Amino acid sequence: MKVDLLIHNATQLVTCASPDGPKRNEAMKEVGLIEDGAVAVADGEFVAVGSTSEIQADYTAPKTIDAGGKVVCPGFVDPHTHVVYTGDRVAEFELRIKGASYMEIMEAGGGIVSTMRAVRAATVEQLVAETRPRLDAMLSLGTTTVEIKSGYGLETRSELNMLQAIADLDATHLTDLIPTFLGAHAIPPEYKGRTDEYVDLVIEEMLPATANWYQQSPFAARDWPLFCDIFCEANVFDREQSKRVLEAGLALGLSPKIHADEFKNLGSVAMAIGLNAVSADHLDVTPPAEIEALAKSNTVGVVIPAVNFNLGSTHFADARAIIDAGAALALSTDINPGSAPCPSMPLVMAIACRYQSLLPAEALNASTINAAHAVGLGDQLGSIEIGKQADLLIINAPDYRHLAYQFGGNLVEQVIKRGKVAKGD
Repeated sequence: MKVDLLIHNATQLVTCASPDGPKRNEAMKEVGLIEDGAVAVADGEFVAVGSTSEIQADYTAPKTIDAGGKVVCPGFVDPHTHVVYTGDRVAEFELRIKGASYMEIMEAGGGIVSTMRAVRAATVEQLVAETRPRLDAMLSLGTTTVEIKSGYGLETRSELNMLQAIADLDATHLTDLIPTFLGAHAIPPEYKGRTDEYVDLVIEEMLPATANWYQQSPFAARDWPLFCDIFCEANVFDREQSKRVLEAGLALGLSPKIHADEFKNLGSVAMAIGLNAVSADHLDVTPPAEIEALAKSNTVGVVIPAVNFNLGSTHFADARAIIDAGAALALSTDINPGSAPCPSMPLVMAIACRYQSLLPAEALNASTINAAHAVGLGDQLGSIEIGKQADLLIINAPDYRHLAYQFGGNLVEQVIKRGKVAKGD
């Protein structure tokens, strides 16, 4: 049978296959490894997966790639990012080195509000132009699907501009992008001391405008999700305010996500689970009882070690406990201008193995199949399985564990997106 692309002779073909949902418990240690593996791709999807002898006996293709001595694995899915922005916050990097905390910088008018000022002054075209190189870097490091949040506008017009920038980038960049509305990312200066009024604005004006934008967007046309997120944290939005926003989003068809337990536990994980949130993210101070509740739910726990690393913290989310409890765990970069200027999922995997006691297999599954479930697309991508989108990587190493073992370089030699070579032809 003739197909579009054959990749063969992979020293290790790592499928991360999980047909029944995200990986949990002991399944996190299994990567679906096939020695001397091969895949056949047609019309942008995997049509056959197996040994080189099996695949070459049944399929031919005009384009073939010999992956001898190398690893083939799924493309990475980054399920929590703020990659659309303009400007930078490099001055705050120095302030943190001098001892200022994230919340102190934020309360002094820096942090998210600093980026808000730049984004409000930017055009959609400027947001697209400044974001594209960051997406290029992420793709070169193996990320083939990216969730992107709004949340640096904190007013209806600017939030919609951010969402439109995501749509424009999705139409023109090789990565697949998934939009999330995060109008409740911080309290803008004009609403200082009037948080409930700002929440009313989010619910009564921003969310309906966002839902209307989505219905006319290419994302809705191809049944791609739009999520609603909120930063539930002390001195930002409390649990009840967060619940109001997420419930309002649900009423308009936006599935919930939540920034939870980054600095202080407010019980937001349990609340999000009650709303069947697709993910609860950060989880740095989530207590054991809420980890157990997460394990009994369909909500994916997304941990973000690049933030802790960047902030110089020695405290990380207890990813080991999350896995051992039976919850579905995913990893993310959280790439943003302040707390995590990091485009690299392999670096995140390396940090998670060293500081959160993940095995390399667990880190890879958390960056592929489980991360795909954290954006509601685990049935379409995140693993090398027949019928799924053909997003994969060729790694210049003989063993997949090198992805976490090595750090500071880039082992991703080739990126294949929807069956087409996107890097390293």
